[in-house]
Amino acid sequence: MTALPEVAPAPHRPDRQPYTYVRRQLVEPDWRRFPGWRDVTAAQWRDAQWQRANCVKNARQLRAVTGDMLAESFYDELAADQADLATMSMLLPPQMLNTMAPHARPADFTDAFLADPVRRYMLPIRADRDPEWPSHPHSTRDSLHEAEMWVVEGLTHRYPTKVLAELVSTCPQYCGHCTRMDLVGNSTPQVRKLKLDLKPADRRDRMIDYLRRTPGVRDVVVSGGDVANVPWPQLESFLMRLLDIDTVRDIRLATKALAGLPQHWLQPAVVEGLERVARTAARRGVNLAIHTHVNHAQSVTPLVAEAARTALEVGVRDVRNQGVLMKGVNATPDDLLDLCFALQGEANILPYYFYMCDMIPNAEHWRVAVWEAQQLQHAIMGYLPGYATPRIVCDVPYVGKRWVHQVAEYDRELGISYWTKNYRTGIELEDADALDRRYPYYDPISTLGDAGRRWWAAQR
Repeated sequence: MTALPEVAPAPHRPDRQPYTYVRRQLVEPDWRRFPGWRDVTAAQWRDAQWQRANCVKNARQLRAVTGDMLAESFYDELAADQADLATMSMLLPPQMLNTMAPHARPADFTDAFLADPVRRYMLPIRADRDPEWPSHPHSTRDSLHEAEMWVVEGLTHRYPTKVLAELVSTCPQYCGHCTRMDLVGNSTPQVRKLKLDLKPADRRDRMIDYLRRTPGVRDVVVSGGDVANVPWPQLESFLMRLLDIDTVRDIRLATKALAGLPQHWLQPAVVEGLERVARTAARRGVNLAIHTHVNHAQSVTPLVAEAARTALEVGVRDVRNQGVLMKGVNATPDDLLDLCFALQGEANILPYYFYMCDMIPNAEHWRVAVWEAQQLQHAIMGYLPGYATPRIVCDVPYVGKRWVHQVAEYDRELGISYWTKNYRTGIELEDADALDRRYPYYDPISTLGDAGRRWWAAQR
């Protein structure tokens, strides 16, 4: 009988996967590390009105919070950006500012703050911007042409069965990369914002009237701005009127405030009202969801998780995240996967979409090329549950959302991709060629090779 050879135990091998999942418990950063908030109590921090009253709107208020933690050079760069480049005014709830450089030592705070991913898109400075091509030659204020597709003021009918209802033109926080920078927020030295002319009640009435007369619309995204800035009784009334329209089957509430100001969604009056809407939706077989906008794992804190779970507990069907892909913020596989696991595993928020940053002015430093987005989509596959694996999409002007691998033609040298579509927008119903046309989208010029950069320089 031949003896079996002795088998030595396999040596321990480090994880050789490109990404290693490690569960991380959510943490609310200690706001008392900031001199201006040293005496703020936990009760104050949870209070939505305290959060709104103490938003940081300018450099003076930022100094009052941070004391001498930030070098003077940061304020110089911030002032230069606000004067010459910013398309959005500054508005930072304490909750959001508190997630920036959460672990930095005081001596290293300026460097950590400059490098911080949340700061990079919520509080941009001049040094962040592309010095040669801050804007793409084809960038536009309303890059998705939403206002062109208004059927009544604020109601964009872009897709055959879906509409976007902009109830308000303000938010509790302003993101530097906002795709609606032509309408949302206060004017800046570079951008005189458009204004909604109708009274809010009249605008809502006209939206409801259009939807009653248009039975082909089944899906309403209620947005703005941010629905958290609509007084709750007005928002609840509008949602109940939507629920009275038999052909409306999906309602989505768009609010970055779930992450930027979760305290709003934890107010008893809001929670009780949301439950009334959710129970009514359930009885009528309508899918009610909240769509939020989180771009980095640092923003997912226990308060954000509590707000999301509270919405689910009172009957909202889903809470989903629609992030934006941005260089310096989340445009790496590790950053995207860390964020998705924080959302899905710790906060019950479903990773849904990552949009490529839209072609608005002064946004080139954030944008990624189509091929970079394709690589990122490939890199994150297989780690998350299939239903929680986000799609990376390009929102092509006059086309709409397309998965990044749906490109029809792609000139990598010039960074021009071409896309097709299978439906007409509301302004193309009489356009016989709309479904045969190819629609262009443009990579950031900084991602091109020498030949491509020379070509674009010659077009100036």
